[in-house]
This record gives sequence, C-alpha cells and structure tokens, in this order.
Amino acid sequence: MCDFIISDMMKCFLIQSFSKLTMLQNSHKAITFFNTLIPPKIPPNSISRVWNLLQCASFCNLKVHWRKDEKLDESIRADKKWRLCARIVKEVLNEPGQVMPLRYLEKRRERLKLNVTTKVFIDQNPLLFDTYFDRIRPKSDSVTFIKPSESLRRFLEEEERIYAENELLIVSKICKMLMMAKNRVINVEKLVHVKREFGFPNDFLSKLVPKYSNYFKLVGGFDENSYLELVSWEPEFAKSVIMLKAEEEERLTGIRVRPSFDWKLPPGFYIKKGMREWVRDWMEMPYINPYDDASHLDSSSREMEKRMVGVLHELLSLSLFKRIPVPILGKFSEDYRLSNAFSSVFTRHSGIFYMSLKGGIETAVLREAYKGGVLVDRDPLLEIKDKFVELLEEGWEMRMEELRLRRESARNRNKSVTLGSSELESQEDDDHL
Repeated sequence: MCDFIISDMMKCFLIQSFSKLTMLQNSHKAITFFNTLIPPKIPPNSISRVWNLLQCASFCNLKVHWRKDEKLDESIRADKKWRLCARIVKEVLNEPGQVMPLRYLEKRRERLKLNVTTKVFIDQNPLLFDTYFDRIRPKSDSVTFIKPSESLRRFLEEEERIYAENELLIVSKICKMLMMAKNRVINVEKLVHVKREFGFPNDFLSKLVPKYSNYFKLVGGFDENSYLELVSWEPEFAKSVIMLKAEEEERLTGIRVRPSFDWKLPPGFYIKKGMREWVRDWMEMPYINPYDDASHLDSSSREMEKRMVGVLHELLSLSLFKRIPVPILGKFSEDYRLSNAFSSVFTRHSGIFYMSLKGGIETAVLREAYKGGVLVDRDPLLEIKDKFVELLEEGWEMRMEELRLRRESARNRNKSVTLGSSELESQEDDDHL
C-alpha cells in the first residue's frame, strides 16, 4: 500500500513539475528548482528515480532542427560509383572458379542496383573483367563469360598485402568492439555484416580468430547462433580515441587535459540559446570511457546519455570512413546498451555528429574526421580503396582514349569520303568539257 501511495505521489509530482523543469535548460537552475519541490514523504531512492526520469525527459524533449550539410553529403555521394564497381567485383569473385556467364550477372542487375546493362558496365570499366566464350553445359551453345582481368588480380594481391600489414590494427578493432559490448561477446553474424564498415577481410573469422586465440574465441561454431567472445582484457585497447587525444595533447603541452568531445558546428549552422546552454552544461559533465562498466548507470540518466555518445563516437572512430548507416548501428543496440531512440543523439549532438539522409539512408557521420567534406582522419586500411579507385580511373582513361581514337578515325574516314567525292566530281566536269 505504501509503494502504491509513493507511486501516485511520484506521478503527481512529475506532472506538476515537468512543464517548469523543461523550461529550465540550465541544469544548475533545474536542480535548484527540483530541490525546492521535493515532497517530504518521498524516500531518497524514489527521489533519485524521479530526478533521473526528469533528466531524461529534459534532454529528450530538446528539439534540434536537422540541417543539411552539403559537403558531408557530397563525400557520401562521391563514393557511390566505386562502391557499385566493388559490389559487381564481389559478385563475380564469389562464384565457383571466379567466372560466370554474363547473362547470369544481367539477371542480378536489380539486386546489385546496376542501372545499365552488364555489357555496358564492362565496356565502361575495361580493367575489371576479361570476356571469353564457353558453354554452360557440354552440349549447349557458347555464351559470353566474364572473369577477373590480370589488372584486377594484381589489385587483389595488393589487397592481401595491405591486410597483412595492418593485421594487428584489425585485431585491435575486433577487441575494442568486444570490450565495449555487454558481457564482452557479439553475435558472429553481426560482425560479418559490418566487416566492410570496419575494414575486416572476408576471411577474418577463419584466419584471425584461430591465429589470435589469446584475444578472442569463437563460441558455437560458424552458424548464425555463434558468438565471438573476448578471452583477455587488454588495458592498451581500453582507451578511447578521446582519451588518447587528451593524453597526446598533455604530452605536447605539459598541461593536464581533461578528455572531452570536440563539439563544433560548421560555418552557417547555429542552435538556439537554450540548446547552447544545455550543450555547455552537458560538455562540462565528466567524460565516461565507453570501455568502463556501465551496468551501474541508470538508463534514463544524463550519465548514460554521455556514455552512449562516447560509445557511438568510438564506433565511428573505428570505422573506415568515420561514418556508418544508422540501421547497421541499430543492430548493436542491445550489445552496447543503446536506447531505442539512440538515433536522436545524432541530431541532439549536432556539433559532434551529422545525420546524412543521402540516398534515402540515415548515415551517422563523425564531424571532426572531416574538413570541408574531405576525410582527414584516414584509416590505414583505406589504402585498399585508394588502389581500387586508381584501377578504375586507369580503366576510365583507357576507355576515353579509345573513344577519342574512334572519333578521330571516323572523322578521317569522313574527310576521305568527302575528298574522294570532290575529286570524282572534278573528274566528271573535266570529261564533260
């Protein structure tokens, strides 16, 4: 009966004070206001629960208008062409013998989001594939097949070399992802799904897990119910990017630096005064290391919000392009104790993140990693992407040169025909005379 009365008192208290509290964006003013309204019969543990609920309501009620960042959107759009080529290459490499009939690839155009015929695509990217004729079945007619070109095979060798040189970086990324996770385990299917975002090689489970069994182990085999589990806690991996930057600045200046987020809006962006005050107070809160145990934090507290921002910041920092589609991050909401409405963090903390809507997909971008829309915080594994783009551009230049020569040849033929016609007409005139 007592609990029921307290519950009613809490509800009444929330209803009466919420409207006033949400008007007080400054946390110090809000705390003072809250203390003057505490009903004397509510026990201390209930007061804590009420305050956490009001805190959550306060910052969740804050509205930040989304505004398009043209430069960051352009950085996403610029990757569209080479990503399409990478999808086509992956499709062929996954086939038995890494060869396939061209018409089979044509049937998969819609799934691959290819808006031209496969023949046109291969002509446009001459260094990716070689074509030849063969039979699908012994007595069938010959059809066009495609296979990786020598140039593409050389790129694949380079890719293997880059993966080998950065193997310890990949291992540290996997360890960090496990160390931030609840119970230090992550479903294998989820890790496979995000391998492209973090730069993991296709064979990381079969190659790296057995090799680095002192760091992690596979539990449950290779099926969808298997998990990758952390074996040993590595203190050197338990420092976030924010903490490492603070340590580096302290080493250079000799002055103690408190770990803090880099909060900065691009030119032309602004937020209202109330929100600026809230951001200032939120930034003054102590930084929470995403690798620390968060089981004691209340899910509706400002501390948990601070920790969630830290986790998302660290995940984006570990990714190749410092951006990840929000639906992919959502797959890890339970693993990293993210709230159901975690995506609102990206707009509420618009000085740390940017939420792109390019291509109809919500993508979380880490602002500090870009300057003028150009990625400046480059992952060493991006050398693979650079090599692939070089291969594509070499092929495009080759095609442009072939087209130029064809046009020039056609013009020369036209000139020859015109000149021949003129000479013939002149000869006919002479004969007539």
